[in-house]
Amino acid sequence: MSMIDVDVVVVGGGQAGLAAGYYLRRGGHEFVILDDQPAPGGAWPHTWPTLRLFSPAEYAALPGWPMPPWPDGFPPIRHVIEYLTAYEQRYELPIHRPVRVQTVTRDDDGNRLRVATGERVWRARRVISATGTWRQPFWPIYPGARAFAGRQLHTVGYRTAGEFAGKSVTVVGGGNSAAQLVAEISEVSDTTWVTTRPPRFLPDDVDGRVLFEMATRRAMALAAGRPDPGGIADLGDIVMVPEVRAARDRGALTPLPMFDRLTRDGIHWDNTGESRHTDVIVWATGFRPALAHLRPLHLRESDGSIAVLGTQAMKEPALHLLGYGDWTGPGSATLIGVGRTAKSAVAGLEWDI
Repeated sequence: MSMIDVDVVVVGGGQAGLAAGYYLRRGGHEFVILDDQPAPGGAWPHTWPTLRLFSPAEYAALPGWPMPPWPDGFPPIRHVIEYLTAYEQRYELPIHRPVRVQTVTRDDDGNRLRVATGERVWRARRVISATGTWRQPFWPIYPGARAFAGRQLHTVGYRTAGEFAGKSVTVVGGGNSAAQLVAEISEVSDTTWVTTRPPRFLPDDVDGRVLFEMATRRAMALAAGRPDPGGIADLGDIVMVPEVRAARDRGALTPLPMFDRLTRDGIHWDNTGESRHTDVIVWATGFRPALAHLRPLHLRESDGSIAVLGTQAMKEPALHLLGYGDWTGPGSATLIGVGRTAKSAVAGLEWDI
């Protein structure tokens, strides 16, 4: 197995990896981006085709180059994929794909990390892990799940509402994806929406622009040592994109409390004794960070988290984690938010490379 020395290895070629690559290129670093996907776009090609961003294009851009505008303000997924493809070409980012990183381990000299793939090992002074969450869909465990005779799928497996025409469908989850799925599926089927707590709809005139501005104010306040002014979660959960507004106006967005168990042919609430038939359950229950490649470093705390200072792993200073959520930077899991965090991550590693 061949070995190659390089200053920085970025693991993941989606939006976070591209943002890191932009600043690494600007800083004159020797680096590679290892992406396990066969084509550009990160996780976006794996979403359902009708999914839309909840920000106008100008508020969904990576650093250095705005996303081209979209006529009605909320770009579809194909527009995002085209942008990300053009972005990596524009900045001539050194992306190797498809390359699956198997492990990241400490090198024998104690000063580098080894990034092992199936064909070679990259030795790097610094590693930026930017693998996102798409490979780790979260499936909650509920009694009766194995006894349920219908179909269960996570949002990763959803493509079109047409396949559910004439069936009864239950959508589980209280976020943007769940609301967009309910809006779409309820057009063709009898749809039940269940959430663990009442969803909070944002005002109709609030979109990704406002959310980004709030995240920016919060990041600046915390960086300056001022009291936390509150973040996006304090305002609400669900952006009222046109499809969701239309579903609300026709009465399709009326959630029920979370059921207690599944039965053979549906769902059941113990406190009321009510049961409801359903043919399909769509779990829009989110994702967890895809960090299996970091297991050999033994970074997990007792609660399963990885402690970071900014983006730098506390137990492994040669490692930075980027784009997994607010714990790796405010808004870092968004297109526009990840640029700010990527800039600080790259600035933080420049001093000793």
